[in-house]
Amino acid sequence: MNARKATKTEFRENIDRGTANTEKGAIMNNRRDFLKGSFLMAVGMVAGGSSTAFGSSGKFPAGIVYTRQDPGKWAEKIESHAPKVDVKGNKVTVTTEHTMSEKHYIVRHTLVSSDGRVIGGKTFYPSDKKAVSTHELSSGHGPKLYATSFCNLHDFWVTGFVLPNQ
Repeated sequence: MNARKATKTEFRENIDRGTANTEKGAIMNNRRDFLKGSFLMAVGMVAGGSSTAFGSSGKFPAGIVYTRQDPGKWAEKIESHAPKVDVKGNKVTVTTEHTMSEKHYIVRHTLVSSDGRVIGGKTFYPSDKKAVSTHELSSGHGPKLYATSFCNLHDFWVTGFVLPNQ
């Protein structure tokens, strides 16, 4: 089915009214728009170093962001949900070793600088065979970066890493 993607204005109006188009494709597009917006808000809060998000501990908020070191309730999901990072030259490849099906899949990868700037992102679909994204680095981002992976069932995962030779 080739459903028309809702415009931002239509999406906002649908949210305000609490209504949604009943066609499966249009619902999926609205859901993706909502997830993208939620994700960007979370990244800005977390990666931007907000004292509200980090508190005084400097850790990600428990129950909102999951990592290899702090998987919370998803301790058995680390290998299939925490993003893996491979850096070669000016390219960063993010991989989430996760099956992709209509009911359970990785929705999005994003690469974020330590100041909260989004360097790159890729949205996935249940029909994609793998959750792999490659991002080209430009200058001015600093040595510390974060790779994120969002699963439709098992939440938001982050892997922090330092670029070599920085």
